[in-house]
Amino acid sequence: MPPSFVTLPLIYFNMKTRTIKQDKVNVITLGCSKNLVDSENLITQLKANDFDVVHDSEEADANIVIVNTCGFIDVAKQESIDTILEYANVRSEGGIDKLYVTGCLSQRYREDLEREIPEVDAWFGTLELPGLLSRLNANYQHDLIGERLITTPPHYAYLKISEGCNRTCSFCAIPLMRGKHVSRPIESLVAEAKSLAKRGVKELMLIAQELTYYGLDLYKKRELPALLDALCEVEGIEWIRLHYAYPSKFPLEIFDAMARQPKVCNYLDIPLQHASNGVLERMRRQITREETTELIKMAREKVPGIAIRTTMLVGFPGETEEEFEELCDFVREMEFERLGVFQYSHEENTSAYDLPDDVSEEIKADRAARLMEIQQDISYQKNLDKVNQSFRVLFDRKEGAYFVGRTEFDSPEVDNEVLVEAKSNFARIGDFATVNVTSAAEFDLFGEIV
Repeated sequence: MPPSFVTLPLIYFNMKTRTIKQDKVNVITLGCSKNLVDSENLITQLKANDFDVVHDSEEADANIVIVNTCGFIDVAKQESIDTILEYANVRSEGGIDKLYVTGCLSQRYREDLEREIPEVDAWFGTLELPGLLSRLNANYQHDLIGERLITTPPHYAYLKISEGCNRTCSFCAIPLMRGKHVSRPIESLVAEAKSLAKRGVKELMLIAQELTYYGLDLYKKRELPALLDALCEVEGIEWIRLHYAYPSKFPLEIFDAMARQPKVCNYLDIPLQHASNGVLERMRRQITREETTELIKMAREKVPGIAIRTTMLVGFPGETEEEFEELCDFVREMEFERLGVFQYSHEENTSAYDLPDDVSEEIKADRAARLMEIQQDISYQKNLDKVNQSFRVLFDRKEGAYFVGRTEFDSPEVDNEVLVEAKSNFARIGDFATVNVTSAAEFDLFGEIV
């Protein structure tokens, strides 16, 4: 536990100028939006302790670097290791005074990493924020919970409603890194949403390892609909978006909440992973293709116009060409509005690790490309259908000759965007405007502000 008294940030002595400077911390975030929220909480705590803090800065003026890592799949792990090694080299050459590592990779491989990269001053797991602060002579301030600063554009923010996961998917290492599911109380989430709204946030993206499980631990029943009702009462919040739902035993009351609450976007991120019953069984997904099909049909019936985003995993152990073709047929049949593809990563200490990783990397890449080609055609046709229609658009940025925004059917960074020419239109960043779509590409819409 951190000390109960308030301590001051460390200072360091610059021998060249003979001046005393306050520490400056650069927090580097890798991985998913859940990691980003963790970094934002860390930055909030450090600023409350009077540290000078920057996020993902490319400047070389910070004397302390904290790398918040991802340990989900091979590509993400390698990015984390490369980033740690980069700053370890800077540390060895005297470019920074301290290097700390936190997050999923550190949680999962701490002992190995400590041996391999001794230049790191200390390693911390996913739930060790107080310990990291203590190492920096900073006091963990409980009254700051819900008062985090945000690193996203000021008009949207991620709201993490729970931590961990109780599912037992055979390919997934997240429970090893994040632990069991722990829901945050509705009151705490509403208080944080109000705080964010007062600072100009208009869109909340609800994130969790598994949204549909929300509330079972606290309230002995699934309470995501009740949470949505409460969040919709927060003045200033205009869009609420749902990320990372689990399809098995999906509580249909969520669709009812989406239908009755206009602030809840007609958008659901529900990773399905596969559609072959054989692969789904080996993945331990607790659902069949037939049940999945019924769920998607029910979603579209209860929430007309809903945009369903999903991800698929190709190259799982034993995946045959026939099973992959089943997946392709399913994607063609369902015509998902948004789809992403991952290639299977053989992860230690998961139950799938006991299976032979018998699909070659070349076949995995080929299957991922083939699946995305199918989705590209689907996305293009769905976008063509939007031409000459008008949509409410939230504008995120100006890029080159265009103002760039999103409809309620699109989440930042991963989904489609709406572009309007700046020379003939004006959009205020962070505001909504009605856009008439004039043309379409595979993953973008072009239009004019009405």
